[in-house]
Amino acid sequence: MFQSGELKQRAEQAFHILESCKSCPHNCEVDRTKNELGFCHSRNLPIVSSYTAHYGEEPVLSGTRGAGNIFFGNCNLRCMFCQNFEISQNWKIEREHEISSEQLAEIMIELQRRNCHNIGLVSPTHFSAVILKSIYLAVEKGLSLPVIYNTNGYDSVEMLKLYNSVIDIYLPDLKYGDNRSARTYSKIDNYFDEAKKAIKEMFNQVGDELVYKDGVVVRGLIIRHLVLPNGLSESEKVFKFIAEELSPNVHISLMSQYYPSNKASNDILINRTLRESEYEKAIERMDKYGLHNGWIQEVESSENYRPYFSEDRANPFKN
Repeated sequence: MFQSGELKQRAEQAFHILESCKSCPHNCEVDRTKNELGFCHSRNLPIVSSYTAHYGEEPVLSGTRGAGNIFFGNCNLRCMFCQNFEISQNWKIEREHEISSEQLAEIMIELQRRNCHNIGLVSPTHFSAVILKSIYLAVEKGLSLPVIYNTNGYDSVEMLKLYNSVIDIYLPDLKYGDNRSARTYSKIDNYFDEAKKAIKEMFNQVGDELVYKDGVVVRGLIIRHLVLPNGLSESEKVFKFIAEELSPNVHISLMSQYYPSNKASNDILINRTLRESEYEKAIERMDKYGLHNGWIQEVESSENYRPYFSEDRANPFKN
């Protein structure tokens, strides 16, 4: 697509979406090219809060040299328990970390020079209209690593279609199995409805098979599901959707690492870590729907994977 000019055309097409922004299902229709702000409080320049070789992703993504993760500031959700809240819900500060598309492309090349296995775009949705240009510029400079789209799942199908054959690995969250919990804990009315559409598009692009090279995934779909206390993530509905509307062969990363971050301590239903019985119940539900591909975590994993962006943006996970 780079050689034919199609990648450049797609990047230009994506950028125009910002003029009446529909980068995600919020459909704010503000003109971000004129610094109008919608739900994500972001303008037309990408915000890079941190970038690093990250070893805390699924083993098949981190490998031995780390995933080259780029953490984008701000977000199109308002998760009460967000572990990255220091950069996702701190708009005035994160705006200081706006960079150009050319600088973002250079970051991708730098991570490739560091010998990372891939480029991980972490929380890219609200900047998806500008990231495509940076990928084009990075390819022009020699980028050849697989690209991971690591998203909260609240994505625009229209935008995802522009990324078809550009993204190698889709890594979406499927946070909730209904809209009610999403409304309460992420301030989104239609999360499950829209996330299902987005993940179906991702599945249509890359299928249910993971392609490996030297023990590291280079193409495919991995769906993450974080189990919340008191059944609030409605895990069974999530698994039913995956098994019946996608494929029982889809790989799932079932996470037990929940801990009450951000504002979660203010809500009695989510102000604690997960009980072992709650996680075991989620595993049983996954088995019920014949979902046997993927990864599970130790229940004690809530003590791991915690970021400290306010302490060290260059090494927030203390690798």
